[in-house]
Amino acid sequence: GTLAMTEATPPFDRQMLESLVCPLTHTTLRYDAARQELVSEAARLAFPIHAGIPIMLIDEARKLD
Repeated sequence: GTLAMTEATPPFDRQMLESLVCPLTHTTLRYDAARQELVSEAARLAFPIHAGIPIMLIDEARKLD
């Protein structure tokens, strides 16, 4: 049978996520499902995900405290 999409499925491909790096520090990112953000601990930035598309622009990122 076919696999049904469930609510728990992330809105984008996890393999794509794992290939993304911070544009500033080139370090790996942590996916924050609750906030729909990709977090760069090294740069102290969180990049938003809009409609399943990560917005990897430093100007669009939220600064972490």
